Amino acid sequence: MKSNLFDIGGRVYVVTGAAGVLGNSVARYLAAQKAKVVWLEFDIQRLETALAQCKAETPDAEVLGLQGNVLDRASLEAARDAVLKKYGRVDGLLNGAGGNMAGATIAPDKSFFDLDMDAFRKVVDLNLNGTVLPSLVFAPEMMKGGRGAIVNYSSVSAFQVLTRVVGYSASKGAVTNFTRWLAVDMARNTGGKVRVNAVMPGFFIGEQNRRLLTNEDGSLTERGQLVIQNTPFGRFGEADELHGAIHYLLSDAASFVTGSVLEVDGGFCAFSGV
Repeated sequence: MKSNLFDIGGRVYVVTGAAGVLGNSVARYLAAQKAKVVWLEFDIQRLETALAQCKAETPDAEVLGLQGNVLDRASLEAARDAVLKKYGRVDGLLNGAGGNMAGATIAPDKSFFDLDMDAFRKVVDLNLNGTVLPSLVFAPEMMKGGRGAIVNYSSVSAFQVLTRVVGYSASKGAVTNFTRWLAVDMARNTGGKVRVNAVMPGFFIGEQNRRLLTNEDGSLTERGQLVIQNTPFGRFGEADELHGAIHYLLSDAASFVTGSVLEVDGGFCAFSGV
């Protein structure tokens, strides 16, 4: 029996979108836990900044920074080859790349019929295909190694209807379904050695939703107020409050857990609003 089920030291984890607010935070956390962390990010300048921050916090962190595009299979395969060359294996994948854009969100003075379909496609492409493609490329290496864990990012917008964010909601609903589908497929093809789960974050402030939820002076917008009113904790989440859930799903403590979607939302999904 393993003495510490949460020990992830020495394991090789690939984090996509590793320079974003949530991805950066968890990548730094995993590095501090002595994991070998691969930072996969499209924006090279943001990648370099994030790596420097990690090294400043954890000087002995073992990290590898790679520029990659989660929507380009060749780019992902090149990244995979670089990981294998340096570490020889892949133990886990955190699909952190994703996001939203204005055209796929219905403005307060618009209706569904004003939806920009090009923007809608881009959001679905990034969130759904940007989760499927890295899984296609990195999961076979976990299967070869005889163990692995994939953690995807769902959203509370996949669980219940949120007004306005039609593209993001549709894509995260698809990610949730894909998580469960792949969990079953991996379980049946690896005897449970490769697990697939997701975290379901509530409302966390990032670059893409900051102006939607807060004003320039830091006060809440009307939508931000509605979110807080419907979050029993009465506040937004902090990026480091996702660390424990992700650590659990990556670790041996979750060895019999697959196909789950773990809510980290301050009670948002449990609350009826009444």
